[in-house]
Amino acid sequence: MTTDAAALARYDEIAEELAPRGARRSQMFGMPCLKDVHGKAFAGLHGDELVCRLGRTSAEHAEALALTGAHLFDPAGGRPMKDWVCVPDSAADRWHRYAQAALAAPR
Repeated sequence: MTTDAAALARYDEIAEELAPRGARRSQMFGMPCLKDVHGKAFAGLHGDELVCRLGRTSAEHAEALALTGAHLFDPAGGRPMKDWVCVPDSAADRWHRYAQAALAAPR
């Protein structure tokens, strides 16, 4: 899966913004991801989508999933990760908000 330069730049901005709160860059499922201070992944960049662990019962999860083009993250195909939402590039103006919510969400 390829990632365009604009999506990568937005992801990099998010990583820099959340670094003072303990977020660090890593890899998960072959994609760049962000982990919290405990080493738990909370966001990543899958192609041109921001993937966020929002928690299936949160308001942010329901809101993100309602966006056109959004879907549950399914890295293996056939077993979607119910707490994780792929936020499409068409909603990139909301990426920062969902990344912040994912970092704050209980794990």
